[in-house]
Amino acid sequence: MNSFELYFRLGLEHILDIHGYDHILFVLALCAVFIPRDWRKVVILVTAFTIGHSLTLALATFRLISINSDLIEFLIPVTIAITAFITILRPKPASGKGLSINYVFALFFGLIHGLGFSIYLRSLLGKEASIWQPLLAFNLGLELGQLVIVGIFLLATSILVGLAGVSRKEWTLVVASMVFGVALMLMLEAKYW
Repeated sequence: MNSFELYFRLGLEHILDIHGYDHILFVLALCAVFIPRDWRKVVILVTAFTIGHSLTLALATFRLISINSDLIEFLIPVTIAITAFITILRPKPASGKGLSINYVFALFFGLIHGLGFSIYLRSLLGKEASIWQPLLAFNLGLELGQLVIVGIFLLATSILVGLAGVSRKEWTLVVASMVFGVALMLMLEAKYW
């Protein structure tokens, strides 16, 4: 297995790892208001998160920024809780062509999530002669993993809202409320306290 494939797989596994479900929760909180026909908006949303995540991951990997890891481990569930709470308050996507608050959350909160994995990735990349290609491969794997999560979520939404007749608003509120509850538990468990 070449280096690109190794880091691509690492990025994919990072986002799909059930033990590291914080990213999955965040993506669900971001996408809870959307239905399958909104797939373009969702792809842009997920890509905005990846851009934010990639930026701070690169900055931290190159040691241009450094932040207390306990603080980051606390802030990650805070970002999830805020996103889920806003979704509970506004369980429908913003109408119009303006910039949705979800895109801002995706980009800004992606910055925080990127810092969460940077220490581990930096230790892996320490052996590499050039870290640009592994960093790119990791982030592409991350993007694909997020799209898999979103695809599964939109499929479930399609089945429940489209076929089973569940109210779109109720589905959104249930998903956002569950994510909010788990995020609160993660905040309370954080070492930052």
